[in-house]
Parts: sequence; C-alpha cells; structure tokens
Amino acid sequence: MSASDRLTVPRLGYGAANVGNLFRALSDDEAWAVLDAAWESGIRFFDTAPHYGLGLSERRLGAFLQTKPREEYVLSTKVGRLLRPNPEHAGGLDTANDFHVPDDLQRVWDFSASGIRASLDESRERLGIDRIDLVYLHDPERHDLDLALAEALPALEQLRRDGEVAAVGIGSMVSEALAAAVRSADLDLIMVAGRYTLLEQPAAADVLPACRETGTGIVAASVFNSGLLASSEPKRDGRYEYGQLPDELWERLVRIAGVCAAHDVPLPAAAIQFPLQSDVVRSVVVGGSRPAQLTQNAEYAALEIPDALWAELAAEGLIPA
Repeated sequence: MSASDRLTVPRLGYGAANVGNLFRALSDDEAWAVLDAAWESGIRFFDTAPHYGLGLSERRLGAFLQTKPREEYVLSTKVGRLLRPNPEHAGGLDTANDFHVPDDLQRVWDFSASGIRASLDESRERLGIDRIDLVYLHDPERHDLDLALAEALPALEQLRRDGEVAAVGIGSMVSEALAAAVRSADLDLIMVAGRYTLLEQPAAADVLPACRETGTGIVAASVFNSGLLASSEPKRDGRYEYGQLPDELWERLVRIAGVCAAHDVPLPAAAIQFPLQSDVVRSVVVGGSRPAQLTQNAEYAALEIPDALWAELAAEGLIPA
C-alpha cells in the first residue's frame, strides 16, 4: 500500500497550538469558541502535540472533538517528547517556550520504541480519543537526528504495522532533517513548518524531490511565516521566527504583496493556497487564536485565485517556476 492510500487528509486543517495558550492565555470558553469556529467553517483536520501548552492543547481539542462523530474528522498529534513532573516548578509559567501555562511539567526527549508508544498512549488519554489517525515525530533535529532515524522512525513504522495509527511521519522546521527522514523511512506524511511558503521555499531544493521519489505527502504549516503573510499590508517590524526580519526577505515580501494587490488577491489567501500548487502537498494547516481568524482562513482557502497570479510570481522569480 502506498503512502497516499493509507490516509487521506483534507486540504485545510487547524493547528491547535493556540488553544494550548501559545503567545497568550485563552480561557476554556475562548478555546472552545475557536475550535467551534473551525468546525463551523468546514475544517475537519486537526493537529496538536504534547508540546503545545504541556498537554493543554490535547486536552482542550480532545474535549471538543469528543462532541463530534469520530468518522467525520482526521486527528494528528506528535511524539518524541514525554511530559513528566517538573521538580523545579515554583509557580512559574512555560513562557520560555511561548506557552502561557504553569510549568509544572517538563518535556523529556525519548526516541525509544517504548517511549514512542508511551507518548501515543498518553496523548490518547489526554485527548480522551482512542483513534489517532496520524502521528509525527516532533522536531527530531532539536534532540538527536541520527537517533531519530535509527530508532524513532522504525518505532513509528511498527506502530503503523500494528494498526495503532493509520499513518506516520515527522514534523520539522529544518529541511535537511525532513529530507533525511523521508529518504530513510517509509513515511506517509511530513509536516513542513515554514520551509515551503509563499515567502520562502528552501524545501523545494531537497524535501519536495525526496517526497516525489518516495510517494510521501506534505502537510504545510506555518504558511504565514510567523504572521508576516497574515495581512495584505505587511509590517516591517513583524516577527520572523526567532528574531528580526532580514532586509532581503522584507524586500521580497513587499514585491509579493504588490503582485497580489495587482491581481486583487488578499496576500493571506495566496499564502494559504500557494503550497497546494505543488503536486506533493496534500494539506495546509493554519493556526489562529480568535474565531474570526478561523472563519477568515477558511474563506481564504476557498477563494478562487487566477492562474495569472502564480504565473507572474514565478516570472518575477518569487516562487519556483
């Protein structure tokens, strides 16, 4: 069975880091309203992780999805970091990781087969949902990529053979790690975070060709590049990943925004739909911490974009031809 046959994912998904209190705290009611807006907008693909809010995202998402028919949505989470009691906890918050939750737990890397299985079991418990469709190894290069290739990915393949999940992959912001994983294991889908966007496409050099060779699909995430593409009028002082936006990328962003404006296409709509122009991209997962953002993103995803826009961006050297 080929990777594409094991699991079909909807073209638009919701990445649930925000309901884990990423960047700002949400009440349970506010988080529920965000998830409800996603559902009412037609989103049926939800991605979470233990990392997001030290389990809060999984708990909130699970509570919401328990009210929906299980056959109507696709659910993914991640493994590689176990959540364990934090002996250093003194009433602080996990703001070092950008999550506004108590840091009473800590993340413990574990790429062993038993650790991968324990992570999946614990995610099921937090979600309150037995069937998780897709599991990614989360940010393996931040711990030990060689160990991930040697132990964690075979453990994921075993989980799939055992029928514990339908599909497996990795999620990463690093193209080299993504390409290495695709070429070393039989992966169904990989989450490419910020490396194949309207603004920059480093994954086009190595990750996309590897996926074509192996039949692996891509779920594109962080397609707004830390929010730079989330508005039709970008701001120079916008955050770029972990620092300031380089001048070269700012100039590129201004040119892209100008082409979009000339075609009367909102920049965020082009950002959401750009990855889907590739033959190997199956889905785009976007976040959001307010209901209106979810509604708007779904509208952007459905907007008809003229082929002339992509043609001009390619002719200008702003996206791959």
